[in-house]
Amino acid sequence: MQEDWNELLQVRYQKMKELKEQGIDPFGEKYTASHYSNAIIDGFDHLDGRQVSVAGRLISKRVHGKASFANLADQGGQIQIYLRLDQLGEKDYRLFNLVDIGDFIGVKGKVFRTRRGEVTIEVEEYRFLTKALRPLPEKWHGLKDVDLRYRQRYLDLIVNPKSRQTFVLRSRIIQSMRDYLNDQGFLEVETPVMSPVAGGAAARPFITYHNTLGINLYLRIATELHLKRLLVGGLDKIYEIGRIFRNEGISTIHNPEFTTVELYQSYADYEDMMAITENMVHQVALQVLGTARISYQGEEYDLTPPWSRESMVEMVHKVTGVDFLNIDDDQSARKAAGDLGLKLEGNPSWGEVLFILFEHYCEDRLRQPVFIKQYPLEVSPLAKKSKTDPRFTDRFEAFLGGKEIANAFTELNDPFDQRDRFNEQLARREAGDKEAHMMDEDFLLALEHGMPPAGGLGIGIDRLVMMITDSPSIRDVILFPTMRPGPEAIEPGEAAGQPREAEEKGGEEG
Repeated sequence: MQEDWNELLQVRYQKMKELKEQGIDPFGEKYTASHYSNAIIDGFDHLDGRQVSVAGRLISKRVHGKASFANLADQGGQIQIYLRLDQLGEKDYRLFNLVDIGDFIGVKGKVFRTRRGEVTIEVEEYRFLTKALRPLPEKWHGLKDVDLRYRQRYLDLIVNPKSRQTFVLRSRIIQSMRDYLNDQGFLEVETPVMSPVAGGAAARPFITYHNTLGINLYLRIATELHLKRLLVGGLDKIYEIGRIFRNEGISTIHNPEFTTVELYQSYADYEDMMAITENMVHQVALQVLGTARISYQGEEYDLTPPWSRESMVEMVHKVTGVDFLNIDDDQSARKAAGDLGLKLEGNPSWGEVLFILFEHYCEDRLRQPVFIKQYPLEVSPLAKKSKTDPRFTDRFEAFLGGKEIANAFTELNDPFDQRDRFNEQLARREAGDKEAHMMDEDFLLALEHGMPPAGGLGIGIDRLVMMITDSPSIRDVILFPTMRPGPEAIEPGEAAGQPREAEEKGGEEG
């Protein structure tokens, strides 16, 4: 197979040399296209018989003596092109033999419809734009190795239309979120990616070093604490869409680098954040899919507001039979978990045990969209305490299809309470918890200047895109997911076995 692979490469190198010998640059220049392929197909009624120009990658080629058909792919889709010896002349027509599947060309010609009804461009002239020195993966089977699809996303986008559509939808989802927030009067802002303190979430950060300042800096694990500083500064409705970095494991729902939208609104609370969450996600689905009913991995979900609302205590009681409102101390909470057969590490507190039971027994059951509210104080160091029961906070997480997609709370704006919470987190950090919050004195200083009552919300965009595009893994919705170092080149077995241009399918001859 390696010998066949090397022979394929040599054939393409030889064609490149022949192009150069004929004075043609195999890695050409600017080309101005008048249309994308889909615009020509959709607008055939007024483009019939008119001259157009397109540029793209050749994905099939069928030579039939004095006439040839090929398919050209661009960002809009693909379109059939038709080349005739008597139209192009002997030299230019024979020169087309040097064009391989995978090459980029630009063509100009008139639009017509074949006898079989396919919109086609009859080529009057064409230009070489780029010679592809490696064959594309076998067209009809795509990339068999899923790992290779993620490592070499450019090939995945070429041969897998569904993958390309997923990322088109991802872009539209993010734009729809921006449109919703802008219409609600929110201002988009940008905050630092590197900071001397990593805060705003329970996560282990990535560490880098700034040579000039001589200090460690951390890639942000959340945008929260900088955005709250802006509330102090008088920006009342703000949001940021950006990358977050957490030095954690990799799974179908976790990538160390991911995208969130975080927003904050002065004079609001977590109930307002619930309304924003369900209304924004609903609008996104309508704009992107045209329906509020989505299908994910064989299950149907209805995103129409209002979503269900349940407290964590209620949910744990319903699923496990354990009522934490009747448990008064840490030891009794740990015993209740043990009676369920759950092994706990260390000596978690009452609230931590409640949270562990919720994650272990309840999360995966939350299929239809639901808000789980009233999180324990111990796992919510930045949220305001509940006025009805100080063991809880006014915090919620939104779940869909068994996955958390949003986290929000009424923001803690009491600098004394916040310092106490930071000190508790610092003690945990010193005891070995690498995910505990750091002390952020500058944030406390900002709070001492006064932060208005506020609600804050964070939505994991990647997980939301997974649900809306029916993608089973987070790697399917991140263009370049984090991977272990791997092979740099495509393996011979993944490529087309031989250049059988005349046997390629995909367009209808006239």
